[in-house]
Amino acid sequence: MSTQSAFLAAMLTPDAPIPEGLLAPRGRPAGNRFSVYRNNVAVSLTEALEQTFPVLRALVGAEFFSAMAGIFLRAHPPQTPVLAGYGAAMPGFLESFDPVAGLPYLPDVARLELAIGAAYHAADATPVAPETLARIDPVAFLGARLTLAPALRLIRSDWPVATIWHAHQEPALPEAANLPEGPQDTLITRPAFDPRVHRLPTGGGGFVAALIADQPLGVAAEAAPEGFDLGAVLRLLLAEGAITAITTGESL
Repeated sequence: MSTQSAFLAAMLTPDAPIPEGLLAPRGRPAGNRFSVYRNNVAVSLTEALEQTFPVLRALVGAEFFSAMAGIFLRAHPPQTPVLAGYGAAMPGFLESFDPVAGLPYLPDVARLELAIGAAYHAADATPVAPETLARIDPVAFLGARLTLAPALRLIRSDWPVATIWHAHQEPALPEAANLPEGPQDTLITRPAFDPRVHRLPTGGGGFVAALIADQPLGVAAEAAPEGFDLGAVLRLLLAEGAITAITTGESL
């Protein structure tokens, strides 16, 4: 094992011995200094996870989250010096972490919180004017393709994760008072500086997923079930500045 690898392994393992040859200034043993540094690294990574997953932390409790974070950070150390994206492996970690097996919605809550962070840091884009869709010739409408904003994210879950997330905001949405059962599709937009979380109506997830895959409006609408409110989702996308271009083959 290289010196660098040994240092990293010891830094993330509380009871690991101090790497050989590691000295403090003036050639003194680095025991106490290394122990303090090792503790500070664990605390910093735990705090980064707390900032990324505030709802996950609220769901399991602060003490449990801290202990779980200690296990996570040692199994999944940061791969870059930028901690804003740290925690990408959390959903997969939760899926195999036995102590939370009774809370099967936690991985998707983590995915939602990661998506919120990604939306926050996504590139800016200029949205189309809301009236642009109305100017499309009806014949060309179903063949139109929409370019969606870089910040837009879609989370499709077997669990009511949008309602769970909203229940832990201040003030909580009224719908969060009674947790529904069954799947939810969640749309994340960023019309200004902060991401916003929207629960999509039935069929909305399949429709938006098709748009993300660059399918024409008509094909995307066919992916939704009967009774799907196409207009409601298009209005939401326009109102949230989530459409940045419309391609129809005609000048708009």
